[in-house]
Amino acid sequence: MKNRVYFIDIVRAFAILMMLQGHFIDTLLENSYRNLNSEIYKVWFFFRGITAPTFFTISGLIFSYLLLKSTEKGKENTRLKKGIIRGLYLIAIGYFIRISFPNWFSGIISSSFYAVDVLHCIGLSLIVTVCIFFMCNKKTLLFSIIMLLMGIFIFVLEPLYRSLDIADVPLFIHNYISKKNGSVFRIIPWYGYTSFGSFIATLFYWTLHKKHFKIITISSFICIGFILILYSSDLLLMGYNITKIEVWKDAANYNYLFSKLGYVLLYFAFFYSLEKYLKHPFILRIGKKTLSLYVIHFIILYGSFFGIGFKNIGKILTPIQAGIGAFLFVVLTIFISFNYPKATLFLKKNINKFY
Repeated sequence: MKNRVYFIDIVRAFAILMMLQGHFIDTLLENSYRNLNSEIYKVWFFFRGITAPTFFTISGLIFSYLLLKSTEKGKENTRLKKGIIRGLYLIAIGYFIRISFPNWFSGIISSSFYAVDVLHCIGLSLIVTVCIFFMCNKKTLLFSIIMLLMGIFIFVLEPLYRSLDIADVPLFIHNYISKKNGSVFRIIPWYGYTSFGSFIATLFYWTLHKKHFKIITISSFICIGFILILYSSDLLLMGYNITKIEVWKDAANYNYLFSKLGYVLLYFAFFYSLEKYLKHPFILRIGKKTLSLYVIHFIILYGSFFGIGFKNIGKILTPIQAGIGAFLFVVLTIFISFNYPKATLFLKKNINKFY
């Protein structure tokens, strides 16, 4: 159990740090430097593209594992309730940090308030996972199979809903299934990564304490990861040749979901193998502060509430300036995240004294 928690927090710490620097550079780097012919930019762009899949996969893994563990103590109903509450809380926070008080005071609610981001999708993903687990009636094997198949089907069927646009659907709901109105993420295909994370969680649950578990798991992550990266398109084409169903070929011709999952598994293998050297309290603390780090960075960078943030500077930085700025931005965000509870407690204590 301890090894698994360390491994999870290390991956989460890495993912949130990559997200912080990625958002900063993407927001402020001058457009003329966004050139995929540049090897440095190409490498940065590639690793940035793996951050969100890592977040969704690791979220499904940790939540589902804790859910499965709760059944051993007969506390699964409590965990299910916590999952629903946590999901609703993440969705609420996602909308809250998009509030623009100047607009609201003017009686205007802009369409950007309804845009769906990572918090909305992770929150809804937790709720969906709770519902599926509840319908499986504590049958872990059934839950495992459903989550695996759901992840596969969501990824394979992506060409069918890639440009989905359903008319006469309220904007509040429509933004969860379409990017047309400014949403950054959609529940599909991103729930596919959460599903695969939940499937991995069942494997952890069954085999975590078995002999040679860690070495077998790391080897499996590496092997399956490389298979997904190198051969998933060929496997999809094989599915087309067998079934003659066009969607298999369409998925193979634009296969980014399975390949990114492969890189996520390589991440897992890398950090799990180095867990002994990376489980420093500072790193683990970052991994446990992902929500506060996300909220703080969003407020500072994008100007929640009053529209005043680093984005107002514009895309004016050179690569060196952006790199230095990203480092300082990460340090600032971590500092605020680690210290704002103390500041809140200090203010509350003094306000109470004054009262």
